[in-house]
Amino acid sequence: MLNLLKHLPDNAHVDDIVVGLSVKPSQITDGIALKTEHVTKIFDSVSGRVEALRDINLTVKKGEFVSIMGPSGSGKSVLLNILGALDRPTSGKVFINGLDIFALGNAEIATMRNLLIGYIFQSYNLVNRTTVQTNVKLPAIIAGVSPSEANFRSMKILEYLGIADKAKQKPANLSGGQQQRVAIARCLINNPSIILADEPTGNLDTKTGQDIFSMLNELSRKFKRTIIMVTHNPELAELTDRTIVIKDGRIDKEIIN
Repeated sequence: MLNLLKHLPDNAHVDDIVVGLSVKPSQITDGIALKTEHVTKIFDSVSGRVEALRDINLTVKKGEFVSIMGPSGSGKSVLLNILGALDRPTSGKVFINGLDIFALGNAEIATMRNLLIGYIFQSYNLVNRTTVQTNVKLPAIIAGVSPSEANFRSMKILEYLGIADKAKQKPANLSGGQQQRVAIARCLINNPSIILADEPTGNLDTKTGQDIFSMLNELSRKFKRTIIMVTHNPELAELTDRTIVIKDGRIDKEIIN
């Protein structure tokens, strides 16, 4: 992993990226990567209002590996989407390194999301009409990286993950484990400081799932990336630093592992 990270940009720090943004950090971080204050999310449905999240107060330290568990429909993925600024809370605040992210404009939120946060989804969310390498380098291109640099970075990551020979193939032609490795490569292309993983091993066999988890664990332990992982697997959750249990949209308990 060390040989891989030296080829990636050292730009995934809010202190550098917030220069020029319309909103500046409003809290002292003291080693805190992410914090929520009274986050609530309400959806309107045909059956009435649904309170998916209720008064979520959560603090995650830089370099911490946190798992989120709970029954289906408890609000785990909704919370992850809000932490990653893919969705807005109905009320409450989310801070990344002290920056109130939802006080930013939409374009600035997109910039923060692209440069600071990496996403790994259970369903991979790959673009099947284009190649593996294009999927991986897309966030770098969006960030303004030159095509040659994006090509270089993407191949280095694919080499590290053992799928460089799949670079010109379409994702649909790959196995589930290979597709998840492509998703991880895409996640890493801009060297994010925060990685959000929504059931990253859920569609994989046990051995492949353990390999994927080991990669995340290495990013956390050796390279101090902050990782928040939604999982239904208690054995994996026990291997993280802390487990947050969500029930009926609330934090039911926290377990130090």
